[in-house]
Amino acid sequence: MLKHGLVLALALTAMPAGAQTQAQMTRTAEQGYKSADAAMTREWNATNSFMKKRDSADRSRGGGFGYAAALLASQRAWLKYRDSQCAIEGGEFAGGSMQATARFGCLADLSRERGKRLAALRWQG
Repeated sequence: MLKHGLVLALALTAMPAGAQTQAQMTRTAEQGYKSADAAMTREWNATNSFMKKRDSADRSRGGGFGYAAALLASQRAWLKYRDSQCAIEGGEFAGGSMQATARFGCLADLSRERGKRLAALRWQG
């Protein structure tokens, strides 16, 4: 055991300043995803509320267009797309230590993009 601890200590001291272990990179990527997902969820909630108000205010089409229902269907389809796409992107490193990091990076990128698209759906007028 002492031998392994010494090897680990030597490896850590040999790392350049600012370098991260793979576990640290994965945790950082996971936190980035959680932050992006929380921001996207806030945009979802605001946009869903906006669409429900549009539906309740628009009686010209016999009960409204169905913005909120369309948004929900869109979000459900997007979540399936996001999860599948990121499984594929992480699969480039299947079985390796980079797999989770790549997957979390993809989840974060797509969640940030979706948040922007959701915000853009809250039209004026």
